[in-house]
Amino acid sequence: MTEIRLENYDSKFRFILLASHRAEQLMRGARPRLDSDSPKVAKAAMAEVDDGMVEWDYGPAPVEGVDETAEGLEGGEEAAPAE
Repeated sequence: MTEIRLENYDSKFRFILLASHRAEQLMRGARPRLDSDSPKVAKAAMAEVDDGMVEWDYGPAPVEGVDETAEGLEGGEEAAPAE
């Protein structure tokens, strides 16, 4: 594998996160989308992500007006104690 093209991602962290999720899928039996010379699933996953074969997005936008603090918890949930 050659140098990773990070211009397709907003950060190195995003690339590694996507590759790790794809590697987990490969370990669980998903079919590889590329023929790889390496038996290591991490390298195969990074190659797939680098070639744009793994779709991703940022997910839904956060909902405005939702309070995620302890006061915003519903149904008797307790907030973790502050340290």
